[in-house]
Amino acid sequence: MSAAAAPPDAPHPATNPAPSDPWLALLAALPAHDAEATPVALAEQLIAHAIARWAEPPATERVPLAYALGRVLAEPVVSPIDVPAHDNSAMDGYALRGADLIAGQALTLRVVGTVLAGQPFGGAVMAGECVRIMTGAVLPAGLDTVVPQELCGADAQGVHIPAGAVRPGDNRRRRGEDLATGSTALPAGRVLRASDLGLIASLGLAEVRLRRRLRVAYFSTGDELRAPGQPLDAGCIYDSNRYSLLGALLRLGVEPIDLGLVRDDPVALETTLRLACEQADVVLTSGGVSGGDADYTRALIQRLGHAAYLKLAMRPGRPFAVGRLQQGRKSAWLFALPGNPVASLVAFYLLVRPALLQLAGATATPLPRIRARSTQVLRKRPGRTECQRGRLSRADDGHWQVTLTGAQGSGMLSSMSEADGLLLLEADQATVQVGDWVDVLPFEALA
Repeated sequence: MSAAAAPPDAPHPATNPAPSDPWLALLAALPAHDAEATPVALAEQLIAHAIARWAEPPATERVPLAYALGRVLAEPVVSPIDVPAHDNSAMDGYALRGADLIAGQALTLRVVGTVLAGQPFGGAVMAGECVRIMTGAVLPAGLDTVVPQELCGADAQGVHIPAGAVRPGDNRRRRGEDLATGSTALPAGRVLRASDLGLIASLGLAEVRLRRRLRVAYFSTGDELRAPGQPLDAGCIYDSNRYSLLGALLRLGVEPIDLGLVRDDPVALETTLRLACEQADVVLTSGGVSGGDADYTRALIQRLGHAAYLKLAMRPGRPFAVGRLQQGRKSAWLFALPGNPVASLVAFYLLVRPALLQLAGATATPLPRIRARSTQVLRKRPGRTECQRGRLSRADDGHWQVTLTGAQGSGMLSSMSEADGLLLLEADQATVQVGDWVDVLPFEALA
């Protein structure tokens, strides 16, 4: 989902001083809705508006190009040169003057030299002459057309070009046709991909100015949790959320700070929250946000800052909190996820991921979705967003189709591992019949 615009009635800091709890003001400014079922789009809107209003852009730093993958550009990359720097050949063949071509007639030209890439031709090429040329080689002065070698024949008399083999200007890469000097190659806010690194390198730039990587501290809460490798006591479970969230954070290019497991103890939790606020830009927790959790969890967060606790109209992932913590002069954003493994990841993907990109200074772009036909009936009532896990395959007609990965419980992490993506059923959607089209958010798009 992409970040929505700020609520039209949202308080403006210049005219409405922030109350003691600014999150209450933002919640009150959202369109009327059931507090027990906040729509996902409104939650996203709340987060995006809060970040736009209160967040400072990350500092910048110059980074060697080899270490820039997945990082956010702090300023546009402007081309210092023309790309390509000269008119050159798009393929192996023979370069000639387009004016020598006569419509409907074959042509024989005398070969006066060979031009290799990186070795410009020093002589003159007259009318009725041509040169052998390789892909990427600079076109000699006066030559503007290249005939592919496979379309013509050569012997002692020269090169024989059949009628209609090429037209004037064919197979010529013009100077600056990719990028002209002074043009913007990449905009600020872009998350750099592999092809972007190649593009920047083609401009001769060895470094780029990037936003500093966000530092995200994360931990899990619960007396029942044990770390992998520890003995599993009766009634306990292994903590999977920290590892799922670590993987999701690494794919976003942030700097993760693992603060481990925290007991259901107010002193331990407060110590960890203060440490996280001191060390990180963002604090990410899992567990401790549902209505059944101990009251001290919310009390601690409210004492250290402010937060909005939401009951999302979403399955899985209903309990969710967003806010800010304060430790002296240092502040950090807080995102509290539900404890169930699938719910935690779904809430991260739909709400936290776009927020982290916004905080990192990245330009918001909608995630690509795949339209697929459902192979089964999907029971659903309108009113909440549902995220089910599905496997994609090609139907006989070549279109995508999607099948659920079995039971969809919020604690069944295997349903995520077996899936290719999240099958998104929007709030206004009802039961899906066999053959109906649905949206699938592929996991590979969540880098």
